[in-house]
Amino acid sequence: MTDQQLSGQLEKLKLLSEGPSFGFRNVVANWSFLEFLQYFGDNQNRQTSGYGLSPNYMEAVLNHDPYYRPFYIFLSESTTFYAGMPDKTVEIIDKGLSSFGQQKPADSYYIWRYKGTDELLFLNDGDEAQHSFEMAAQWAAESDDAGSQQMAALSAQTAAYLAANPESMEAKVNAWSSILTTAIDDATRERAVAQIRALGGDVVFSEDGGIKIEFAQEGGQGSES
Repeated sequence: MTDQQLSGQLEKLKLLSEGPSFGFRNVVANWSFLEFLQYFGDNQNRQTSGYGLSPNYMEAVLNHDPYYRPFYIFLSESTTFYAGMPDKTVEIIDKGLSSFGQQKPADSYYIWRYKGTDELLFLNDGDEAQHSFEMAAQWAAESDDAGSQQMAALSAQTAAYLAANPESMEAKVNAWSSILTTAIDDATRERAVAQIRALGGDVVFSEDGGIKIEFAQEGGQGSES
């Protein structure tokens, strides 16, 4: 991509992100997401020009629809893993979360978990990660979403690990486990498994597709996904 093409694409994405939706916010968000998928999935061009526009695309998406949780999975994977900008991922998530009022989607507690994972693993900020997991626990406890109480307990446990030890290996294993179960491509799954094992944990795959994380450090008992 030439400098002129890059400049033109950035202007287009800025217009998508900041321009009016005329009452069709979800339509604009979905159209922007389709544009992102076309960009992200163009492996040949990404190998030469990189993934640097990923946050611009996802910002355009989330500015118009910050409530749809799966968008944040693509944000984290494209911007943190591929573009190498975890700080930008966290900035965009913060902006999305700031738009949530009392009426928030039942599964929105996951977004705090994604934020905490990026803060812990890629920004090495145990204090902010602890806060994010505490918020995930609070929102999950207030939710009637299926499995929310289990996620509330797991998030509170991770926050407690970080309060006691910001460098907790078990907290990091749990964070990589979360990435493993939400990854959208094999390369990210393989990286998550490798990181879990490097931290002293292990990953066991069952015949029915289940995943069990076993901890070899800090006295953990393991968890299932």
